[in-house]
Amino acid sequence: MRSRTASPLPPEREQLIRSLFEDYIEMYASRDERLTTRFSANFSGYAGSSDILVTDREEWIRITRLDFAQVPERIRIEMLDLALQDLADDVVAVTAFFHIHLPLPEHILAHETARLLLIFRLEHDDWKIAHSGISVPFGLAADNEIYPMMSLRERNRELEALVEERTQELEEANRKWEALSNTDGLTRIANRRSFDEALAREWDRGQRAASPLALVMLDVDLFKHFNDHYGHLAGDACLQALARLLAKSGRRAGDLVARFGGEEFVVLLPATDEDETLKFANHLLEEVRALALPHAGVPAGIVTVSLGAVSLTPSRHHPPEYLVEQADRALYRAKQSGRNRLCVSGAPR
Repeated sequence: MRSRTASPLPPEREQLIRSLFEDYIEMYASRDERLTTRFSANFSGYAGSSDILVTDREEWIRITRLDFAQVPERIRIEMLDLALQDLADDVVAVTAFFHIHLPLPEHILAHETARLLLIFRLEHDDWKIAHSGISVPFGLAADNEIYPMMSLRERNRELEALVEERTQELEEANRKWEALSNTDGLTRIANRRSFDEALAREWDRGQRAASPLALVMLDVDLFKHFNDHYGHLAGDACLQALARLLAKSGRRAGDLVARFGGEEFVVLLPATDEDETLKFANHLLEEVRALALPHAGVPAGIVTVSLGAVSLTPSRHHPPEYLVEQADRALYRAKQSGRNRLCVSGAPR
């Protein structure tokens, strides 16, 4: 903190002025009621939140008590600059620049510089406060306020509402991003990333519970020929129709239908044994046939699929990808056996 005097002062005089000021600041900062006894009978002053000059001592005592009641806890005064003036034998003045740190979460007041002018007058061998003028660029306070606490609280409420709104918007954006990052853009079902995460999760769960985990993998027969004959837009529409059919086929909330890549799809079936898997896969095969999407490049004249299925109990001796390898081998056998069929456990059906 800088400290200046208008002109060189005798040490004892400087010490007197500084002592008067420090006593005032300590009583004000500690909200000491004894401060009200220090005002002169001929007092004048104005508060930083008011544009009215007060010339009545009792009114100023009321304002001081209102100040203390509004913020009863100790406040911290951070001094920035101080000027001491010896105006006469019985009159001295102090001008101070400082920050006010209130015991509140709101820190805006602490960022503003306040200016205080105090004039002390010697009256009957006792130094009294004859004038107090504080300028604080906070704007006018409401009635019965010294500090503009109501406006600050209102501003805090507005900020809290804004933060809550922005937080909800961010959470919603994150949810949408998460959904997009786990969704295939064309078919709007789960993508490969989502499948890989679900497979790892269900593989661990199957190990802990010694519960079977099944996977059905299907591939559109001669899909390249379909695209060449009907065009890529028709090919996209075909995949979308198959995805909708598969999405409706899920038996339980835990089942996952995903686009594995290209024209390949997978259905992950937790807690599903081999018989249930076979029944489910055969049902899919029939559902695709019943969809009867035209395909001039295959013997049936409609879009067909080849399926590979497997059900096994996850083991710590194999990684989750082992399930995919087994389903993929079964799918390969279905294709090699003439397509439009299901293979499971090495036996064509």
